[in-house]
Amino acid sequence: MKQTNLSIFIPHYGCPNRCSFCDQRYISGAKHPPTPKEVRALLDKQQPVLKERGISAEIAFFGGSFTAIDREYMTALLETAAYFTEKYPEEYCGIRCSTRPDCIDEEILGILKKYGMTAIELGAQSMNDEVLRLNDRGHTAEDVRKASRLIKEWGFSLGLQMMTGLYGDKREYCIETAEEFIALGADTVRVYPTVILKGTRLGELFSEGKYESFSFEETVDLCAELLKMFGNNGIPVIRLGLHASREVEEKMLGGVYHPALREIVESRVFYGELLAEFRRLGGSDFIVYTDGRNISKLYGQKRENAVKLSAQGYRFKAVPERGMHLRIEKI
Repeated sequence: MKQTNLSIFIPHYGCPNRCSFCDQRYISGAKHPPTPKEVRALLDKQQPVLKERGISAEIAFFGGSFTAIDREYMTALLETAAYFTEKYPEEYCGIRCSTRPDCIDEEILGILKKYGMTAIELGAQSMNDEVLRLNDRGHTAEDVRKASRLIKEWGFSLGLQMMTGLYGDKREYCIETAEEFIALGADTVRVYPTVILKGTRLGELFSEGKYESFSFEETVDLCAELLKMFGNNGIPVIRLGLHASREVEEKMLGGVYHPALREIVESRVFYGELLAEFRRLGGSDFIVYTDGRNISKLYGQKRENAVKLSAQGYRFKAVPERGMHLRIEKI
């Protein structure tokens, strides 16, 4: 059965501070915290849709710092979600939330466990303390480590979220963050290249000429490396880049945003794999077997990979082979 998230956004509500990059209302598209009644109506409406399509969903409370919101409100949302996971276990397979690393402790985890929470995602953003300080995160890398260990000890699935290109960030800091995520035993990861929005501190720094995020090319190369790192350690990257959003496009001043960013990054990964294998095999002409879903990524947008490889003396033809990642034969 296919699995997905049914996202319920709680914009900025409960967050104890305002980070340099944050405007959750525009990032999520949500304008007010949903009431338990509204959540119940949404889950009621989606249940038959999920059943018809054979999809199982985790009820996911995203957008704010779920474990920092008013306790009564949090409990009411959890009670609503738990009702649906108990009544419709085929359609609603669990409950997921995102929160801050400094908003996790034994008491909170006990409450989440009571209501059937299955996965907790931490907005770590970086494991470099200077980057965290410069971007007004209000927590340290050690807070991430402590919260991650607690989450794993309590038996929850651990999700870790990172950003690239923040104020004061460097490529090596991002690589080090990924290495720490792997060492902490992350079960899933999200990678968000920084998008600079109007009305944020990063927006002010950008407008004053004091800050520029990583370029698009730098970001694609970096994210390709991150995908390989996490993939080699069996950690799914369940999101790369912000969801396509008209609101974000209207408020964006700089940074990296593209509705097809993941496909572009995956294409860059394929380019590196093809180049390495062509060099290893020797020769100039090849047949490349891959799953049909990968062929567009193999060639790249506007056949970019094929053009770049041709310029280095390599030509290839892609042939679909179900379930295959890459198999290359020299002609």
